[in-house]
Amino acid sequence: MRKRFVPNFKAAVSNLRLNRKIQLLLIFIIVPIFIMFVFMFLKIFSYNQQYDKVIANASEAGRFSIKFKEDFDYKIYLLIAGHSSFTEENPYTSIADAREIATDLVRNTNIEDNRYRAESIIRLLGNLEKYVKRIEENKKIGGYYDENIQIWNNDVQTVTALIQSNVLEYTYYETKGMETVRKEVSESFGRISFLIFVLFVVLVLAAIFLSFIIPNSIVKPIEHLVETTKKVARGDLTVRANVLKGGEVSDLGNSLNIMIEKIENLLTKVKIDETNLRKAELELLQSQINPHFLYNTLDTIVWLAESGRQEDVVKMVGALSDFFRTSLNYGNGIVNLREEERHVRSYLQIQQVRYQDILQYEINFPEEIKDAIIPKITLQPLVENALYHGIKNRRGKGIIVVSAAINDYDIEIKVSDNGIGMNEEQLKRIQHRLSNRDKEDEKYSKRESYGIYNVNERIKLKFGDSYGLSVSSKYNEGTCVRIKIPYEQI
Repeated sequence: MRKRFVPNFKAAVSNLRLNRKIQLLLIFIIVPIFIMFVFMFLKIFSYNQQYDKVIANASEAGRFSIKFKEDFDYKIYLLIAGHSSFTEENPYTSIADAREIATDLVRNTNIEDNRYRAESIIRLLGNLEKYVKRIEENKKIGGYYDENIQIWNNDVQTVTALIQSNVLEYTYYETKGMETVRKEVSESFGRISFLIFVLFVVLVLAAIFLSFIIPNSIVKPIEHLVETTKKVARGDLTVRANVLKGGEVSDLGNSLNIMIEKIENLLTKVKIDETNLRKAELELLQSQINPHFLYNTLDTIVWLAESGRQEDVVKMVGALSDFFRTSLNYGNGIVNLREEERHVRSYLQIQQVRYQDILQYEINFPEEIKDAIIPKITLQPLVENALYHGIKNRRGKGIIVVSAAINDYDIEIKVSDNGIGMNEEQLKRIQHRLSNRDKEDEKYSKRESYGIYNVNERIKLKFGDSYGLSVSSKYNEGTCVRIKIPYEQI
């Protein structure tokens, strides 16, 4: 039976939560100690009360015995001899005070005989009061000295002697009660000491027993989890925690397994995203070094030189230099808005020379936000898209406006044009691709609006899904592309 109990107890403890295990350990140790402490406190308090009562009674009785007889006898003698008056001595006050003390003795004692003695004192005080009244009456009538002396000798002193005797007996038996209390305290402390020893032995054995079961049930699963996390830290994502018992530890093991699986999936996704990002950046770089754009720009420069427009040649070459300096920069893929503004401005300067009959542009960036960061080559693809798909497809002169503003902790950049715009079907298709970013849409985006899709993807990869592009357009009125990025500085 004992062998079966221990495994069952271990299993029951292992399935408890950590706080329950700690509570169980504390209950086994603290509760018995607390009970013993309360028991000892009540015992000590009870004995202390008895001691206090006995000592108080003995002290009160002792004060009664020492002072009352000689003071009262002498006071009555002075009254009889005429050395004092009843008004000055007031013996009735002494009797009243003594009666009050005797009443307290009756109320406080736990000894039946002493209660009877205290009641006898009260009765004797009543007789004493009668004798004093007789002496007072004789004094008022005049004379009766011999009769008063006789009352004083035979009655008053006899009664005070009896009172003193009863008080002495009362004190003796109260003092004897102290010895009884002392014996009870001694015997009680002996029993308490034995109980404390037995309780100590039981608690030590229980603590030793629980110190093996409870800590092992806590430490072993945690050690297993620690070893599992170490393997994960070394890069082994195939390992899994195997904790079937232990309350919170079991939940922690399950959460750790889920976390490992999510880390593995995230790492796979990150690798895929990094590959796609590098691919997108390379494709974007290649699209920026478009041979046709370069050939057309160089042809324009040659034409300007042949026409003798030296200042325009210098401006074109400077703009082309600025454009390719940013495009071909293989450093960090993040720049500030000031650099991005310079890049898109150089592009528009080049294109305005080529399309001066149909193109105007405005760039409005507040100075206070020009240090905000943005992925490199974000605006140029959107401006290029506005030029080739919007301005060139309408009649008359068009305008491209690039503006930026801060909104709470985000920056909103607008690239708007008054070109041909999009019909409702085209707009919905582009909005769907920007919000879904699935593979089918990605393939389709390469044929149409690739620049918008590419910029949107890079912003989301950098700042998260809450940022990116949004498009609004009306056919024959124009298109507006909004870029939302957080306000961060390098």
